[in-house]
Amino acid sequence: MADQRGAELVDVRLDQHGIQPIPAEDRTSTPWQQFWIWGGANLAPINWVLGALGIILGLSLVETLLVLVIGNLVGCTLFGLFCIMGHRTGVNQMVLSRAAFGRRGAYLPATAQMLMTMGWLGVNTWIVLDLVLGIFHEMGYENPGTGTKYAVGIGIMAVQAVIAVVGFYWIQTFEKWTVPVAAAVMGLMTILAFREVDVVWNTSTVGGGDKWTAITQLMTAIGIGWGITWLSWSSDYTRFIKPETPERKVFWSTFAGIFVPTVWLGFVGAAIASAGTETDPAALVVAAFGGVSILILFLVMHGPVATNILNLYSATLAALSLDIKAARWKVALAVSAIGTLALIAFIESDSFATDFDKWLVSVVVWIAAWGGVMLVDYYIVRRGQIDVAGLYDDPASARYGDINWAAVIAALAGLVAGWSWEYGLVEFFQGPVAKATNNTDLSWLAAFVVSGGLYYVLRPILAKEERPSAAPTPAR
Repeated sequence: MADQRGAELVDVRLDQHGIQPIPAEDRTSTPWQQFWIWGGANLAPINWVLGALGIILGLSLVETLLVLVIGNLVGCTLFGLFCIMGHRTGVNQMVLSRAAFGRRGAYLPATAQMLMTMGWLGVNTWIVLDLVLGIFHEMGYENPGTGTKYAVGIGIMAVQAVIAVVGFYWIQTFEKWTVPVAAAVMGLMTILAFREVDVVWNTSTVGGGDKWTAITQLMTAIGIGWGITWLSWSSDYTRFIKPETPERKVFWSTFAGIFVPTVWLGFVGAAIASAGTETDPAALVVAAFGGVSILILFLVMHGPVATNILNLYSATLAALSLDIKAARWKVALAVSAIGTLALIAFIESDSFATDFDKWLVSVVVWIAAWGGVMLVDYYIVRRGQIDVAGLYDDPASARYGDINWAAVIAALAGLVAGWSWEYGLVEFFQGPVAKATNNTDLSWLAAFVVSGGLYYVLRPILAKEERPSAAPTPAR
């Protein structure tokens, strides 16, 4: 019994699993451990800055807080529902896509997920490097230059690669022991923020249609849209939760893992911005903490690692879902190498990196289009039951068909609908409907409704009738 408790306390086994269903004996994750995984990925300075966006757009602090709370209640609910898919089946998210899209039709979302996560891998590391150099300067290191930036960036990438290559159990252990420390540091930053600034609660600089526009843009950036952007990662980690865990605990632990840090950091960023004070968390807190700036350095450097170990692991699973025949750790090394090359390119050209970051933020609307199909297929069409063995059939004789054109057409139509009502950072991703409605951004809603609705209509017409086989995985 003592050995078992010790294994649960610090589980650092090598994860030898690829995309096959996780055996029951290897599913040892708990709701609390899942909370730390998702909390760590969202306890990052980016959420502080996104919260400040509400004030920048002209909303009051109260209005910004309402958007944060209401939006994340909806977005994190969707996320929790997707997390349940992994817990029920023990299968990663892109393989689960085969039930809706077909055996090889699921290559479409798997490719998108692989490319997007590899892009985030480089961007998330690059985006904090100037912040780290600024903190070094405050700590007394005079004029740290490009060489230091390379050393820090590649060092962060190396840590990320080691954790993700070893696999899920190291990811879980890393988040479990480091996220509480990061949360404590963020708590100090929060106390400092409210002591140093005069918060303004009800001042708004926009009204009428402009206010609605600001609300929709903030809702997409860090409201409903924020929870949606995590959907394609969800089951990759909840497939490890103990099978006997009640689904309500799976839902609430993953829901809270996104909701708590996102609303918390977003509100703090908005509160500081409401006073017209510096919105950069490092610039504010480093000056105040002075000699203990090492705490802030830890928080800033922890953010990309906590997020990117998920990006690296999920990119690997997405690649394997394309029927790449290789060990997971080998694919993870290849993805790490590509991410490192991207980081080097970003350091060499900050203008290119900035443009790429804006493009990447805009393109994630595909997740809403894919998510609408998946939500309807799993919860409405299949009522939460999946024939897991059928997900791994040979494409020529797959029980779920080779390509389900109903899903492909619906997802592409949802993507177009989302693009048309998107007001992204790159001009190409500023759709005609968004422009015609005073730059409102309802991309997530358009993509979800169009893809999910069209899939429900087209599926009886275009989907291949599935052959019965072993009993499906029952809902709990």
